[in-house]
Amino acid sequence: MEEQPIIIKRKKKIVGGHHGGSWKVAFADFATAMMAFFLVLWLTATASPEQKRAVEGYFRDPVGFTEGGSPNPVDLEGSASVVNEASPDIESSQIQIEDQVVDELSETLEQRRMEELFQELKERIEQNETLQEFKDQLLIDITDEGLRIQIVDRSGRPMFDSGRAELKYYSQDILFELAKTLGSVNNKLSITGHTDSTPFSGRPGYTNWELSADRANTARRALVAGGVRQQQIARVVGLSDSVLFDKEDPTAPVNRRISIIVLNKKTVDNIQSSAGQSDEPLIDLTQPTEAEQEAARERLESGEWLQEKEEPAPGELNW
Repeated sequence: MEEQPIIIKRKKKIVGGHHGGSWKVAFADFATAMMAFFLVLWLTATASPEQKRAVEGYFRDPVGFTEGGSPNPVDLEGSASVVNEASPDIESSQIQIEDQVVDELSETLEQRRMEELFQELKERIEQNETLQEFKDQLLIDITDEGLRIQIVDRSGRPMFDSGRAELKYYSQDILFELAKTLGSVNNKLSITGHTDSTPFSGRPGYTNWELSADRANTARRALVAGGVRQQQIARVVGLSDSVLFDKEDPTAPVNRRISIIVLNKKTVDNIQSSAGQSDEPLIDLTQPTEAEQEAARERLESGEWLQEKEEPAPGELNW
């Protein structure tokens, strides 16, 4: 009996589908080439005759074309050559416009921060028990100099004793609570003391000017003790009754007040410039210039000063 042969069938596994994945790469290359081709057609259709001649010259002799002229055969008015060929007047005007835009943006951002601080102080007054009790004596608004907080006197509830610069205990509490918020900002502060028009007659030589300045300094010390940094204080001023809150009633209690201003950058710059703080070195007019020194040396060597010097009169000392 003959043995039957054993036949084993092996099936090949096809990876990636029936046709594989190489067609995807080929199609992507084809799509990229077609896109580039259509871009070339579009640029050719929109180019002027001069631009076409420039492109033709570049492809005929790229080295000679680059060495003989611009490296850009077609200037689409966006290359660096346009900026380089701009006149100094145009460049300076562009720089000035950019600086002006930057300043405007800076002022806008600072104004927004002042408004946010305004809302934060209002919320703090409503939520804090100490400030809530005296909220009718706290006046907050935004001025050209910055955010202003005025603490005014009310009938029967003054900030200071009459004719004195010592704070009432509740006035000190108000300043301590305000200092917690004011000490958290980077802006500098201005503190101003005001009085009413009633003349001060407590001691000779001491007027409302001295009293208002002393009260402003007392408020400064309280703010610093409450958390305001010493470096934040930019100005402490006593204005007496020169700036009345109620002009119709110069002796009204509301005229006796302390103003705290969170200064903006523009006001701080004005304060520093008016105080003589500048980046430019000061010129000492008492010192002679180099030209004057050289002229003095020449006159001294020639004896010209000895000839001009007069003999002292009889009895006159020659210093």
